[in-house]
Amino acid sequence: MTRWALQATDGGGARLAPLTPEGRAAGAVLHEPDLAEAVRSRPEVTRWVWRSTFGIYPRLLAAGVRVERCYDIEDAEALLLGHEGRLGEPHSAAAALARLRNGPVPPDPPQRSAEPGSQSSLFEPGPVPVSLEELIEVYAEQLRRHDAAEHPGRMRLLTAAESAGMLIACEMNRAGLPWSAEVHREVLTELLGERYAGGGEPRRLAELADEVSTAFGRRVRPDLPADVVKAFSQAGLRVKSTRRWEIESLDHPAVAPLIAYKKLYRIWVAHGWSWLQDWVREGRFRPEYLPGGTVTGRWVTNGGGALQIPKVIRRAVVADPGWKLVVADADQMEPRVLAAISRDPGLMEVAGRPGDLYQAVSDKAFSGDRDMAKIAVLGAVYGQTSGDGLKNLALLRRRFPRAVAYVDEAARAGEEGRLVRTWLGRTCPPAAGSGDQEEAGIPQDAPDLTPESDDGWVPGYASTDSRARGRFTRNFVVQGSAADWALLMMAALRRSMSAAGLAAELVFFQHDEVIVHCPEAEAPAVVEAIREAARTANEIAFGETPVRFPFTTAVVSCYADAK
Repeated sequence: MTRWALQATDGGGARLAPLTPEGRAAGAVLHEPDLAEAVRSRPEVTRWVWRSTFGIYPRLLAAGVRVERCYDIEDAEALLLGHEGRLGEPHSAAAALARLRNGPVPPDPPQRSAEPGSQSSLFEPGPVPVSLEELIEVYAEQLRRHDAAEHPGRMRLLTAAESAGMLIACEMNRAGLPWSAEVHREVLTELLGERYAGGGEPRRLAELADEVSTAFGRRVRPDLPADVVKAFSQAGLRVKSTRRWEIESLDHPAVAPLIAYKKLYRIWVAHGWSWLQDWVREGRFRPEYLPGGTVTGRWVTNGGGALQIPKVIRRAVVADPGWKLVVADADQMEPRVLAAISRDPGLMEVAGRPGDLYQAVSDKAFSGDRDMAKIAVLGAVYGQTSGDGLKNLALLRRRFPRAVAYVDEAARAGEEGRLVRTWLGRTCPPAAGSGDQEEAGIPQDAPDLTPESDDGWVPGYASTDSRARGRFTRNFVVQGSAADWALLMMAALRRSMSAAGLAAELVFFQHDEVIVHCPEAEAPAVVEAIREAARTANEIAFGETPVRFPFTTAVVSCYADAK
């Protein structure tokens, strides 16, 4: 493998140098006047080592240059710090260099906002300068730290996968998700009614607000939870919040219009006309994807809410003329990941069969009761410890002892404050909680472990309580390993489509779902590439196991038609 270190310079130039397998410079540092040409003229380089993918790759893409592989020094530093139990310490190249030289460690610069219209302050600190020679010094030390990891091979694979994810995110940010502003406006008018002058609530929201007020017998602002709670109290009904799960069982005429209002209000605020004006340009929605934005490694977006597109708004995601959207959703991914990482023979055998995993589990342990089997599996992963959860877990433990023991041990480690790692080595540190920012997305039918937000199930909450942390780490080892596997799958898919010379582009990724935008004639090849990428990721991550990761794929012109 041929590796070169690369650094962009002022004026559009580059400094670069070949590297030895140990990460040292293998020759003199070269200076070239054009960054893109420096990369384009070296097709033999199989991996570029640079400070930050987001700092350099968008410039290459703008010049029409794509790279096959990279090593992101700052992302690797974050992973290594986490593995060493130091997650949250500054992870910039300058901070890594300072630690290496036992000097004062500078803080990381603040993350740039991607919100439309946002501007950086003139006095906002930027990245601390680091020379190419110093970057190479940090890189060599990082290779040594990888060798010192608990499982060096897995840790190196995690870093490579995360760096590939950075490349994919930059490419997705540039490509954008096909979006019809015309269809979006039609959907908004259909749902919300006409817009009133002055930017007030649209007609349907105003009507529902009037219905709520009429039901309470006085003027109530349904967009103000405190006002609604007070109104219910005056009506003799005590509620702590206006979350749907808390109010939908109340016997009061305000409940139905209030729930309808809240649902439409979220659409108006999160994906209404203002959102459309801010985020959709030239037929594309371009959020800024941020790989590894959560403790578990799942992605987030820096603005735009790309990971929370309501189903009704998906009608606006429309392929270009002559093109299709290949929407691929991994089937029951997390239970399959649990089978692979726990090495439970029974669960691996079940996860290797074609068809519904939960039905197969029910046939093995729950007398064919699929619903009970599903609740038991999700309860094991998410930590249900009340009601029928204990009984179901006991049945599951008898049939799949190693799988349940695996998550039990993760929970115990979390409760005791120990480091907990995914299969590849992503680490949840002792003091971490999931937090509201953790876009983990527990399924709608998962056991009731935490309060429900207005947007559905939330994965847990930051807490110093050891049992709460144990529930989080129980899920972390599965969910985080699934996130790592998804990175490998996308990297394999990207490489496969590129090798085949396809015009297809990855345009969307959400936990266990990808969307590829491609010419209609390429759709069958893309479907097969997705299946092959899943097989490749499985083999690379978990080795030889009977576990399989099937995808449900749909070739559609509109995202809403995929499900």
